[in-house]
Amino acid sequence: MDLTPYVDTLRRELAVAAEAGGEEARELAERLTAPLESAARLTMLNVLSAATDEITRELAPGSVDVRLRGLDPDFVVTLPPTGGAPAELDAATEPLPAPALAEGDEGGTARVNLRLPAHLKTRAEEAAAREGLSVNAWLVRAVSAAVGGGTRPRTPEKSPTVGQSITGWVR
Repeated sequence: MDLTPYVDTLRRELAVAAEAGGEEARELAERLTAPLESAARLTMLNVLSAATDEITRELAPGSVDVRLRGLDPDFVVTLPPTGGAPAELDAATEPLPAPALAEGDEGGTARVNLRLPAHLKTRAEEAAAREGLSVNAWLVRAVSAAVGGGTRPRTPEKSPTVGQSITGWVR
């Protein structure tokens, strides 16, 4: 991704703003342009890095990384696994047992409106179908496992990259 057009736009906007301040302001803006270019690039890289972190949280277990090549950032997208053949299914993919009622809970329900990105909704529907559950039942089990600490450890997946890798979930 070439950041030069964005830096040039910032430079032009600074020059336009300086014109309103007269000759002295224009000269000051010209002197500040060079040092501000590196600061603007660094700020844009920080924004892109924060954006990739947010996207990765939504895409988990897939990920998006930003890498600097020369002066330009590149994005590396690692898609989540699409599921394996039946021979690869193990305890990590077996459905969780139905959540037990909390002490004193008589099984009452509460309504929650949940808005998911379309791609995440599709993945939740697919996961529920694989387990033979409705999306609502699947979500109840997923939330129960997450808040009750009942998450099942995942088996490590083979990494297509060379070198050290870490797999797992962070809380």
